[in-house]
Amino acid sequence: MPVRILISNDDGINSAGLDALVEVLKTVGEVFVVAPDREQSAASHALSLYRPLRVEEISENIYSVDGTPTDCINVAVNGLLKDKKPDLIISGINKGENVGDDITYSGTVSAAMEGTLLGFPSIAVSLASKNDFHFETASHYSLLIVKHVLRKSLPKDTLLNVNIPNLPKGKIKGVKVTRQGKRVYGEPIVENIDPRGRKYYWIGGNELGFLDIENSDIIAVHNGYVSVTPIKLDLTDYNFLDRLKLELKT
Repeated sequence: MPVRILISNDDGINSAGLDALVEVLKTVGEVFVVAPDREQSAASHALSLYRPLRVEEISENIYSVDGTPTDCINVAVNGLLKDKKPDLIISGINKGENVGDDITYSGTVSAAMEGTLLGFPSIAVSLASKNDFHFETASHYSLLIVKHVLRKSLPKDTLLNVNIPNLPKGKIKGVKVTRQGKRVYGEPIVENIDPRGRKYYWIGGNELGFLDIENSDIIAVHNGYVSVTPIKLDLTDYNFLDRLKLELKT
C-alpha cells in the first residue's frame, strides 16, 4: 500500500509553496491536498463550530475548504479521507517563517497541531522570507525531513516545526535541532482615523529583534541553518507545578 500524505497550509489553495510541496512529495507517496480556499495567516488553532463548511474538489485528490487550516485537517481526516487515513500530515510551505512566539498565532503550525491531536505524525514547514522565495530549497529539506519521519515516526503528542532560510540550496549551512526562541516587538497597535472620521486600530507590531537564546530556532535560521524544533502539545509548566501546589496550600 503506498504511503498517504495529507498536505494543508494557511496561505490558501493557490499558494506556490503548496504547489512546490505537492510536487516533491509525489515522489514518496500518494498526495492529498485539503487547504483553505483563501489566505488564513495568523488563524491560529481556530475551528469553525457555528457554520457549515463548504468543500470544493479542484482536481483529483485536491480540495479547498472555506475554513481555517484546523478545519481543513478535521474535514480531511474525519470526512474526505475517513476510509483512507494519511500516514503523515504536513502543513506548508508557508511564505514567511514561524519561529519563536509565531507558533502561537500560526495557522501553518496549528494545522500540524491538529494532525498531532488526531494521532498522526505531523510537520509544519515555513520559508523565512516575504518575497523572492527559494521554494526549491524548502522542497528539498521538506522531503528530507518527511523521509526521516516516515522511517522513524514521532513521539505521541509531538510535532516538528521546520523553518528554512530563504537561500539557494548550496548556501544552507546544515540542519539544526533547535528550541523555540523569543522575539522582541515594538508597539503592537497602530491607531488612526479612516476617511470617514472614525477611529480604527491595526494589529501588528514592528519586530525590534530577538533574544539571544542559545540554540533557538530564530538564531539558527538567522545564521543560515534549517531549524527543526520538536513541539509538544502538553503546555504544562512542570518547573512551576510543584511550587504552585505549595503556594495554593498555604
